[in-house]
Amino acid sequence: MANTPKELMYTRSHEWVQEEGEVVIVGLTDFAQEALGGLVFVNLPEVGDEVTAGEAFADVESVKAVSDVFSPVTGVVTEINEELLDSPELINDDPYGAWLVKIGEITNHEDFLDADAYDQVCAEEE
Repeated sequence: MANTPKELMYTRSHEWVQEEGEVVIVGLTDFAQEALGGLVFVNLPEVGDEVTAGEAFADVESVKAVSDVFSPVTGVVTEINEELLDSPELINDDPYGAWLVKIGEITNHEDFLDADAYDQVCAEEE
């Protein structure tokens, strides 16, 4: 069973979300990184880019496939995790430590799931 920290919120498209004041931090869940396998490339947006809830804002490439990463919120990218550009495998090593982006100026968000509801989504996909 994948690791699902209780303090985070989740999306059906396998992103985790952590609210930090006016900003949300977004990353890929343990379930997602496990399904993808070894990550070899991460393509992130630029700081200042606008993102829209439910639309792709980044992609990750593994040995198996390229997968889109969807924004859980509508807002503006305030920071990206530069470390991942050189070391995408950090997501495999620590999916909840290796965040992708921070997003501010949030005007909308999709419905988030708590850890228990997200675990049910994962169980249905296994």
